[in-house]
Amino acid sequence: MSQLVDRTITALRSEHDALAGLVGSLTDEQLAATSGAAEWTVAQALSHLGSGAEIGRAPIARAIGATVTAEDNQTIWARWDASAPRAQAEGFLEHNARWLETVEALTPEQRSSLTVDLGFLPEPVPMLTALAMRLNEVANHSWDVRVAFDPDAGVDAGSAAVLVDLLTGPLGFMVGFFAKPAELANPVSVAVPGAGLVIDDAATVVDHLDSPSATFNGPAEALIRLVSGRLKAPYDKGVTIDGNLTLDDLRRVFPGF
Repeated sequence: MSQLVDRTITALRSEHDALAGLVGSLTDEQLAATSGAAEWTVAQALSHLGSGAEIGRAPIARAIGATVTAEDNQTIWARWDASAPRAQAEGFLEHNARWLETVEALTPEQRSSLTVDLGFLPEPVPMLTALAMRLNEVANHSWDVRVAFDPDAGVDAGSAAVLVDLLTGPLGFMVGFFAKPAELANPVSVAVPGAGLVIDDAATVVDHLDSPSATFNGPAEALIRLVSGRLKAPYDKGVTIDGNLTLDDLRRVFPGF
């Protein structure tokens, strides 16, 4: 478990460094371009990540015993939404760096034993779950930013590998929450990169399947985009399904969030 915590933090650092290298070079016109999340510009996608870092750092800091005074979420979101695109981009770099500094400073014991009250779940969650949720958010929205300038971009391969492992464990509840299994007439079990996807009354990612009814032919990053509703034309090149369902069937199960 502690190794998975470390891998998740390493992936989050890699995502930040890659985005920082890109964001610093973007023009105002590029910040105003439509991101992979069609309802947001690139700057707005960065704003979403930046506000999430600002909001998400406070409960982690409290979990390690720091005294934190923070604005309520609505005030924070309103402030970010009112910011100019350049300020949104620069704010992302600042607040995401602070979030990372906080989690990178966690001791091995804190990484394995602390729980975090995120405020919107019924009870505090293990540190790994909080980190896993952040990686899922960052990896997908980082893709939203990068695909605006590179139509062949994928979710970072390192992040995707970690996320597949997380989906079989602490992040599995999100698959069930976002999936719409009733879209399929019959249960299926799909071999996916590094794991298996079972869809019956619910959707579950398991660490292996003995006799899958279908096979997802594509990289792990495409699976991550499928689950988040991002495996759509024209960003689905080379991905196919063999077996008792189609890629369109899976897309109906995972329409996105």
